[in-house]
Amino acid sequence: MKNICVVGTGYVGIVTGVCFADLGNNVVCIEIDQHKLDILRAGKSPIYEPGLEELLQRNLNAGRLRFTDNYQIGIPDADFVFITVGTPMGDDGAADLQYVESAAKSIGAALQQPSIIIDKSTVPIGTGDWVTNLIKQEARDVPFAVISNPEFLREGSAVNDFFHPDRIVLGSLDREAAATVAALHEPLSAPIIITDLRTAEMIKYASNAFLATRISFINEIAQICEKLGADVKEVARGMGADRRIGPHFLDAGLGFGGSCFPKDVMALHHMAAKSGCHPQLLQAVMDINTDARRSFVHKAETILDGLDGKQIGVLGLSFKPNTDDMREAPSLDIVQVLQAAGAHVKAYDPVAMSVAEALLPDVVYCATPYDVAKGSHALLILTEWNEFKQLDFDKLKRLMRQPVILDGRNLYDPETIEARGFTYRGVGRGVPREELVSSEI
Repeated sequence: MKNICVVGTGYVGIVTGVCFADLGNNVVCIEIDQHKLDILRAGKSPIYEPGLEELLQRNLNAGRLRFTDNYQIGIPDADFVFITVGTPMGDDGAADLQYVESAAKSIGAALQQPSIIIDKSTVPIGTGDWVTNLIKQEARDVPFAVISNPEFLREGSAVNDFFHPDRIVLGSLDREAAATVAALHEPLSAPIIITDLRTAEMIKYASNAFLATRISFINEIAQICEKLGADVKEVARGMGADRRIGPHFLDAGLGFGGSCFPKDVMALHHMAAKSGCHPQLLQAVMDINTDARRSFVHKAETILDGLDGKQIGVLGLSFKPNTDDMREAPSLDIVQVLQAAGAHVKAYDPVAMSVAEALLPDVVYCATPYDVAKGSHALLILTEWNEFKQLDFDKLKRLMRQPVILDGRNLYDPETIEARGFTYRGVGRGVPREELVSSEI
């Protein structure tokens, strides 16, 4: 059993703390937000993540997991201290490091024995050196080492990702400290990559930027497919069968959202431009992501001959299924554009409506997809929740004012939906032949 302190209980922090406790370690999580602290101490998870709350309760009851707002409780006995605070996007696109700075100074002031400080927050390249200096200023003569250990947790499957990682990345010039952190991760049976601090920090940004690039690439292909009559799902299937390419992150849709991809691509773009590089690919990735949402609303406007006064039903609000996270969700942009055009919006999401209400207050929130469909001129599928795959389309058609489905996640087969009497549009598929652009051979 190791003594671990986790500073910050956001998405990464709460999963890290709970899962390390479940591996048999003694974990103290520091959270300065009193409301969130009360929720955690009561055995409740402040976020929706499958399996997390059960692990939280189990380890609280076993005495391996505690929550506090006091650094003097969590830090002095810790063998390992994880920094997992947020690094939101600033106004200029750069990562905002105010929470990292505060955490580093507080950790340094509370250190009483040799410890290893592990930065799991996504931070700009060079932050590890900066954090080292901040802690050194506060820690007096207490020895410590700083390790970069970027996280690769996917929302909706974060618990599984923690216990079954593709790799563990550790960055440090102190190889002995890196080996000690590697030993902490041994129960996970994952390949361990040890680099210097800055390379580890870049691995995180480069990984997220590459995945975002794949999403924007297939969305650009989808736009071309719509003009020329190809089916982007079959195109992606054919591409993905090539072992050099693979099938992952080739689902055309409404683009990427969430807490990582948008801010990380923007932050990498900012770092590149500031250092004198010309990040034109990163700029294109962001532009295509924005265009995907605009194009989707334009489809609705075209099919319905305008949006003013129309009732639009929205199914799915979270940026992806199995989470209630609304950060950078496509639904935010799409609903706001619909409303600006005069549409009235009704919506349903299995878990995210309580979060969405504060962000989209002028939406009518419904108890079921069928309540959303009642009286609507069109249904927009914005999140690919499993329950939307088995809807009763005959019932939907009876309830709707116009049988129109705009499928932003390509959940449905166009021919099947059209056979039920609907007008259907997906992303990169389902376009009538009369709307295709004739190509000159």
